[in-house]
Amino acid sequence: MSVLDALESGPASLAQLVRTTGLARPTAHRLAVALERHRMVSRDSQGRFVLGPRLGELSIATGEDRLLAVASPVLVQLRDLTGESAQLYRRQGDVRVCVAAAERTSGLRDTVPVGSELPMSAGSAAQVLLAWEDSERIRRVLVNAKFTGNTLAQVRRRRWAQSVGEREQGVASVSAPISGPGGRVIAAVSVSGPLERLTRAPGRLHAQAVASAAEKINEALHAQDAPTR
Repeated sequence: MSVLDALESGPASLAQLVRTTGLARPTAHRLAVALERHRMVSRDSQGRFVLGPRLGELSIATGEDRLLAVASPVLVQLRDLTGESAQLYRRQGDVRVCVAAAERTSGLRDTVPVGSELPMSAGSAAQVLLAWEDSERIRRVLVNAKFTGNTLAQVRRRRWAQSVGEREQGVASVSAPISGPGGRVIAAVSVSGPLERLTRAPGRLHAQAVASAAEKINEALHAQDAPTR
């Protein structure tokens, strides 16, 4: 459990696992490799340990993925309010994964199928998922990112992000953070669509709606965490 807890915030080398868990290096390596055999842990392109696919499979199988259960109706409301496609993203290693979506039903739209893996180096959801990470991870992503450290500072200050043509030419988006226990950012809720509708200042149009949707999800998650009497 110490190894899985250490990987919750992102990929880690063996040395980082040792520092985070306090385990002896041989013990940390033995446990991580054993978890990898059971697909509870896997490796990213740089050989670092990340949470494995079996965790998501178990969550889906037991129907206990509270975030998806809470977020799905909110995404539909956000789509209907803005008239644009709405998505929910989680970070998985060096990519962000679309875990839920409510697509615009007609006309020109930005379609992101559930399960799509998108880069952490472009797009408003990537900005949100990165903005509250530790400085080492931020520096690593910024090397190839289409946004800057100043952009992430603005995201932290106003608690929403916007992008224009970062991930795909002609597409704009607005995103806001979803927080888990302890206030840690665990997901990003977004709307995206063609630049001709969202304009070059998409936040001016949809930041309030996206931030409100994120707050609805946050409140529902935290209400479920509250102790019963």
